[in-house]
Amino acid sequence: MTAAPPPTALELHAGALRLALRPDLGGAIAGFWHDTTPILRSCEAGELTSSRPSGCFPMVPYSNRIGYRHFRWHGRDHSTAPNFDEGNPHSLHGTVWKAAWQVVSASATQAELAVTHRGDEHWPFNFDATQRFELSDSALTLRLAVTNIDARTQPVGLGWHPYFPKRTRSRLHIECSQRWACDPTTQLPTRREPQASIDGELRHLDFDNCFEGWPGVARLRDEKLALRLASSLPYLVVFTPPTRDYYCVEPVSHVSNAIQMADPAAHGLVALEAGETLDAWMTIEVATA
Repeated sequence: MTAAPPPTALELHAGALRLALRPDLGGAIAGFWHDTTPILRSCEAGELTSSRPSGCFPMVPYSNRIGYRHFRWHGRDHSTAPNFDEGNPHSLHGTVWKAAWQVVSASATQAELAVTHRGDEHWPFNFDATQRFELSDSALTLRLAVTNIDARTQPVGLGWHPYFPKRTRSRLHIECSQRWACDPTTQLPTRREPQASIDGELRHLDFDNCFEGWPGVARLRDEKLALRLASSLPYLVVFTPPTRDYYCVEPVSHVSNAIQMADPAAHGLVALEAGETLDAWMTIEVATA
């Protein structure tokens, strides 16, 4: 028996596309379908228990990892929260991917969510974040914005973490020029290396890297669907674990752990002044194969 959706759950419909949202669980996408075929890793809204197994969640005010839960900003040291698997030494995905977001507005094809972070011991800066979802007959468009409501300049990055089902003939095509190699023990980036474009079946790919030089478009295809993922963001994290039934193609604004690099701004991290906003968009266009 399918669990009843909670009062805060939302569903959008347009043509053959259906989107289920859980604002209370990190503002996450519980499921996204073309008819009955999952486009993202999907479950009904009432079945989702946390943002971790969702179809997609937003990453704010940083994406991916902060190494060993520590950063230095404007001469002061800060510690971030343990927020992933027990024993993981890093902080992952930001501060609001597990938070309860509020519904600002909703209709049959659009929804807007918002959350406010009040500075605490693990992230001392105040910010507002908003998400907007727009569904058409052939595409889902997501918009994400972060506004600095603190009196101080703060480090800000953002991105999305979508999970795509891995099928028998899943294939990925991404044009790029460089890859950040990671230390296999720490999983933190260490150096840039030349990277030819990715074009292959998922069963032959094994990446957990951040890529540069992508033109803002990735193509994902299998025996059921053909997807075109596009984004305004300049970096792309690709995670293709061979033993999992999903893979991730994540548009992000900065290199993983940029905040600890010698020049964070050179690797995409933004020093957001009081009152300023950083925003981005991502679109997933859907066609049958």
